[in-house]
Amino acid sequence: MINRIALFLLLTAVPTAAEAFCGFFVSGADAKLTNNASQVVLMRKGNRTVMTMSNNYKGPTEDFAMVVPVPVVLHKEDVKTLEPNVFEHIDALSAPRLVEYWEQDPCFQPRYEAMKSTGAPPRSAPKMKRGAAADEDFGVKVEARFTVGEYEIVILSAKEANGLESWLKFNKYRIPDQAAPALAPYVRSQMKFFVAKVNIQKVKRDSHGAVVLSPLRFSFESQELRLPVRLGLINADGKQDLIVYILHPTSRFQTANYPNVFIPTNLEVLDDVRKSFGAFYAQLFDETMAKANNKAVVTEYAWQTTSCDPCPVPPLQPSDLYTLGNDILSGAQAPAPTSPQQPPSPQRPPPGMRPSFRGRPGFFGNFSPWVLTRLHTRYDRETLSEDLIFQEARPMVGGRSTFDGTSMELPGEVKPDSTNNFQGRYIIRHYWNGPVACQGPRYGVWGGPPGGGQRALQHANDLANAPRGQIALRRVVRSALPQLGLPGMAVPRRGQK
Repeated sequence: MINRIALFLLLTAVPTAAEAFCGFFVSGADAKLTNNASQVVLMRKGNRTVMTMSNNYKGPTEDFAMVVPVPVVLHKEDVKTLEPNVFEHIDALSAPRLVEYWEQDPCFQPRYEAMKSTGAPPRSAPKMKRGAAADEDFGVKVEARFTVGEYEIVILSAKEANGLESWLKFNKYRIPDQAAPALAPYVRSQMKFFVAKVNIQKVKRDSHGAVVLSPLRFSFESQELRLPVRLGLINADGKQDLIVYILHPTSRFQTANYPNVFIPTNLEVLDDVRKSFGAFYAQLFDETMAKANNKAVVTEYAWQTTSCDPCPVPPLQPSDLYTLGNDILSGAQAPAPTSPQQPPSPQRPPPGMRPSFRGRPGFFGNFSPWVLTRLHTRYDRETLSEDLIFQEARPMVGGRSTFDGTSMELPGEVKPDSTNNFQGRYIIRHYWNGPVACQGPRYGVWGGPPGGGQRALQHANDLANAPRGQIALRRVVRSALPQLGLPGMAVPRRGQK
């Protein structure tokens, strides 16, 4: 997958599936090009935005190109390629997660309780923080031309959409009929067109056979934070999956021109969900979208970058933020790498820890927290007719837990707070099934597995390719959730018979 600053439109001579793409692919081949998943990181500070784009691609081995509308003329110093794994960390950190708790012995008397019974002062439980012909013949002008990585890049401006369409065809790019109407709004807005031709010999394929293009990162000034998705719908013939990560110094973001919904969180699920968590989450996501007539953008995560709870991977490091654009936004200087693969950075803790790097000085300067928002939508030409416009939004909390595994919010509850702490969190609970040999057993105290060991922690990834329509939510969700028509299930009987 490759992130995109603007939505790409797939252009070929035959109908194609331009799925979740910020612009379009254009090809000199009479073959079908497809894409079903896109990720975009928007790092925003003031009016400055650094955008990183990632898409997967399926098609012929001939060279192809991407066309993206951008607000300004980009120059070589504005564009760079990143390693394909740059999205793995931010995806895993913000992805919906599955956690696991075991009910503790209901007859166990904690030491401080025993001391209390003998008159010794009690100790409080620990508290957790929340924390060719002349170009001008077509009315097209080549504003810039340069090479970055495997991309040969041309920046174009156009006087009219028909001229731009003709220029692309004259330069041997086979594009779909009626492309000009889709290009017209961007031409009228005097936007430029970023055309990145790819040498297919230099790219790899993922496990699904999709070409893995190096993510492209570029920066620009713009008062409005907008993601142009309309071009990707010219010849789409299926659902498009789009995940947008927005990093901002202080604020969570949401869309200004589409309904916003939060993914239902803090749901207790049956143990079988661990075998097919991706399919479970895809079904939950699809039913959530269906309740909003498939026209919503779903918030899946909003949290400070310096912590997580629970942590499927460590929080974002200064080096991660530097790679995604903080070098431009803060003017930070990166240290010389100690090895070709690994630049120096603070040591990462094991999963499950909640370290904080707030204000820590180092090679990247003072590392202040950013807010990471993860937005997810799945759309087609019937449900999305406008570009996505983003705006700042108030902090929200949901999907939290106390230290003993007891939820701090009701199933599906999301509420305002002073700090963003929202995540998609799903819980497997193992109810006590051992002997109960005391009067007045105390149930509902949760912790790790009997005898110690690690709790299970999964995160849902590659959701565009997750099996869909295979899970009946009412059969696997124990929590009642009226908004999706889930009646819930009774708590199982505790104790051995």
